[in-house]
Amino acid sequence: MTLDLYYARRFLQWFAIICIVLLTLVMLIDLNEQFRRFDGFGLSFGQLVNLTLLTAPAALDQFLPLIMILSTIVLFVGLARSSELVVTRAIGRSGLRALAAPLSMAALIGVLTVTTLNPIVAATSNRYQDLADSYRTDGSAALSLSGEGLWLRQGGAQGQSVIHAAGYGGEAGNISLYDVTIVSYAPDGGPVRQIIAESAQIQGDVWLLKNAKAWPLTPGLNPETNSAIHDELRLPTTLTQDRIRDSLGSADGVSIYDLPETIRVLGQAGFSTKRHEVRFQVELARPLFLMAMVLVGAAFTMRHARSGGTGLAVLIAVLLGFGLYFIRNFAQILGENGQIPVSLAAWAPPVASVLLTLGLLLHAEDG
Repeated sequence: MTLDLYYARRFLQWFAIICIVLLTLVMLIDLNEQFRRFDGFGLSFGQLVNLTLLTAPAALDQFLPLIMILSTIVLFVGLARSSELVVTRAIGRSGLRALAAPLSMAALIGVLTVTTLNPIVAATSNRYQDLADSYRTDGSAALSLSGEGLWLRQGGAQGQSVIHAAGYGGEAGNISLYDVTIVSYAPDGGPVRQIIAESAQIQGDVWLLKNAKAWPLTPGLNPETNSAIHDELRLPTTLTQDRIRDSLGSADGVSIYDLPETIRVLGQAGFSTKRHEVRFQVELARPLFLMAMVLVGAAFTMRHARSGGTGLAVLIAVLLGFGLYFIRNFAQILGENGQIPVSLAAWAPPVASVLLTLGLLLHAEDG
């Protein structure tokens, strides 16, 4: 038990060090990207740093498999060079038994990633998008889907507009909204106009409203008396077709706790839920995949340093880890496109990775 705690502590120490180093490098690179992306918008250094910090959780989430491999490699290369693995085997404990502590820590980190880091990534990603929209267009854009229909909010120099649609269609092509109600607000926050239209569609930088009726909400005017009916009415917008489609189809900004309800609502609305279903299963399989990364790192480094070839073994381990990560992402894409079943897309890569690396470890330990 004491030896397991020692291995677990060493593994967590290296995990924390590599996390800090890698995250620092990624944030410096991302800060430079924020400078480039918002060049000309007059943002202060503090605002750019804030945007960079909001992307940090998502970056950590993406790099966790690589961090797992590097932590395992550094741990076992260090144990091999200090002959601690030799001593461990000398007291009758096999190399596979020595993996119990790192694997347990990987499983624990995986569970914490799914239950804690995932909601943080969803919240910070949504906040980053809101801030980016507000910096670019002087107003944030938002999208919400509920049982009452689709809700949109767009901002601009003229103020905010809240858009409600009872229905929508055209997922493969241009998205059209039906039974549309739009309430426009002045920059000071007061309502200035209400529009009801039969349908609405984005064309370029405007909403094209058909069979619309507009009521002015300016104080002192009778709304009905001053209302106007239009066969076609154009309303400026900062939204795009791609932004709406990506928001409806993207699962990145949805917490794992909200994914089941989002899948249900999208299904009732007639939208494809494959991307959300695959994302949900992939998140559930995350602890197993992180454990597979530990096995990948251990399979090539759990040997005595005097046997040589440590550099080549480390290189092979990292390349194999990248290969398995690529296969997992490729299977995820196939699942999102409906070419393979959801469960196969999410669970086959981590299960295959575990079986492959266990085979390598058994061959190395027992011949």
